[in-house]
Order: sequence, then structure tokens, then C-alpha cells
Amino acid sequence: MKLLWFTWKDCKNPLSGGAEIVNEQLAKRLVAAGHEVTFLVAGFPQGKSEEVIDGYKIIRLGNKWSVYYRAYKYYNKNLLGWADLVIDEMNTIPFFCKFFVRERNIMFVHQLCRQIWFYQFPWLFAWLGYLSELIYLRLLNDSEVMTVSQSTKNDLVRFGFKPENIEIITEGIEIEPVNELSDLIKYSNPTILSLGSIRPMKRTDHIVKAFEIAKLTIPNLQLIVAGDADCPFGQKVLKLIASSRFCDSIQYLGKVNRDKKIELLQKAHILCATSIKEGWGLVATEANSQGTPAVVYNVDGLRDSVKDGLSGVICAHKTPLNLAQNIISILCNNKKYELLRKYAWQLSKEINFKNSYQDLLSIIQYDK
Repeated sequence: MKLLWFTWKDCKNPLSGGAEIVNEQLAKRLVAAGHEVTFLVAGFPQGKSEEVIDGYKIIRLGNKWSVYYRAYKYYNKNLLGWADLVIDEMNTIPFFCKFFVRERNIMFVHQLCRQIWFYQFPWLFAWLGYLSELIYLRLLNDSEVMTVSQSTKNDLVRFGFKPENIEIITEGIEIEPVNELSDLIKYSNPTILSLGSIRPMKRTDHIVKAFEIAKLTIPNLQLIVAGDADCPFGQKVLKLIASSRFCDSIQYLGKVNRDKKIELLQKAHILCATSIKEGWGLVATEANSQGTPAVVYNVDGLRDSVKDGLSGVICAHKTPLNLAQNIISILCNNKKYELLRKYAWQLSKEINFKNSYQDLLSIIQYDK
């Protein structure tokens, strides 16, 4: 098959994240099986206009704002009728392929923005984005869709998408689960880990506040914060850390490389995630694979990746106080902690790109 994939980022884009890891892994497997894959994505400074990576082709057009129109023009001029299947990946904004491509097309939706607009954008733009999403989802709700979680599927159904037109593909992680839990050595002091970019929708400040509350009960508790803080909210969190009465027990590492990330996931005792919502809580599954349970907020994506009371804990209330209470509950009960670690590790083995690829094949090879 020939697959044409519209999405606004590729794996080399400085803004790339979990969705691009998924795309890259799926594309590599498709090419290895003899399929042709071409991505139309946004350009970025120093990015090549065209590039072949692991056998799949990337064509970079415009920037993150102009790519939608530029991709439409490029398709009509150069790729009209070329593909057997078109994937329209919606990263906040869809490409609206349904209205101009001739081939069968599938929307790939990791998550809807919904309330994220009000955390990531100024007030006026947030309302414009929020209302626009209401409109374009209604326009697209007869589309064939694939997504990565039951939460996102439920979200789409609320907007009129037909459940029978929505397929869920397994998520995958790019790091291998450890061979044995007994091989791991944790930090000498109980340690909470916050991992990922420090943006408003991640609510990293909640983790810092929860740590301060939990440390009153667990005096030797430590907090490690790893992630890019290059935005106003990130600087706000760094000031919060610096002014904390427990600042000597908080370590900020900035953005870390893959090896350091794995080291942190293995040595920390708990991973905390407090996002507004996710497509799938990838960081929680990654932590599980390295023998670390997660304590998370009860939001889309995180409630899919964490099995409450089995691979971690889902907070009943989305507050630093409840987060702290659950941290204390786990760290002060060694038997409970070890059971969570073991189940989380076992569960993570099922979340892999082999299964994700098989799910994708069952979707794209079904000719409606």
C-alpha cells in the first residue's frame, strides 16, 4: 500500500513528543513490510525540505501555522490520487482531508483539546480555539477514526462520532521493560519524579505543592523535576521550587536525554502526572516498564494508562492534597508498594509497538 500521512510534526522537529514516537515506530514497520509511507509535515529552522528516514519519506512545508494550507496545495499539485490511504492526524487542528482527498482517509486522533485551550493560550485565543473545535468536530463526525484510548473514543462519541467508526490502537513505548525488578536499585531516600515538559496543561506546580505536603509526613522525601521549563509557566514553577521551604530536597534537571530518563524512571520510587488530559499517559507506562508505579490525576489518558490500585493510584480529587495523601499511602506501606511495582511492570509488557502495528494493519487493510 501507499500511505500518505498528514501531521504537523515529525520526529526531528524540536517540538516533537510522544505522538511523533508512535508515528515513527509505525512508519518504520510499515516500510519494513513493503509499504510506502510519505509524511507531509511542518518545516522548522535547519530542517531539510525533504528527507528519507528509515525508509519513509518526510516532506516539510511551511511552518506550524501555514502547513495546513501548504499541505493541501502540495497534495493537489503533486500527490493527487497517489495514495491508497490517507491519514489525517489531528494535533489540535485537523487537516480536513475528508473535504479534498480522493482516497480513503482516516483521522488519527490522540486527544481532543477541550479545556487545554484555556491552559495553553491567552483568554481570547482560548475561546476561539474552544469554539472552533466544537464546530470542526461536528463537521468531521462522520469520519473513520483511529485513536489510542477509550477516553478519547468517549470524547469523540460525545461530538456525534459513531462508535462503530472508531477503532482503538494499542499505544507503545520506545524503551524496553527491565528484565527483572530485583536488578533495580532505587534512590536511598524515597523519591518522587516529575518528568516531561513544564507547561500549564501539565500542572507541574501541583506536584511541587503535593511534595511539600507529603514531606511533612515523610521527612526524607525527595523530588526530582526533569523537563523543559522554557516558557513563562516553566519559570513560574522554577521560582516556586526556589522559594520552597524544602528547596534543598528538590532537584531540577532541565530537559534530559534518553539514558538519563531511563535512569530516573528506574531509580525513582513514584512517578507523578497531573496533566489536564492526555491521549494516553505514556510517561506512566514508561515508568511502569522500569519498575516504578505512578500516582496520577483522574483525567483522560492517565486513567487509561494506570490501573487504579493495581499499577498505580488514580487520585479521587485533582488537588495537591489528595496527590500527597496517595503518595504517603504508597510510600508508607512497603507491601502495597511492591505489589504495585510488580503489576505495573507486568502490565507495561503489553504496551508495545508490535501490538500497535498489528492493530493499525487490521484498520488500514479493511476496505470499507
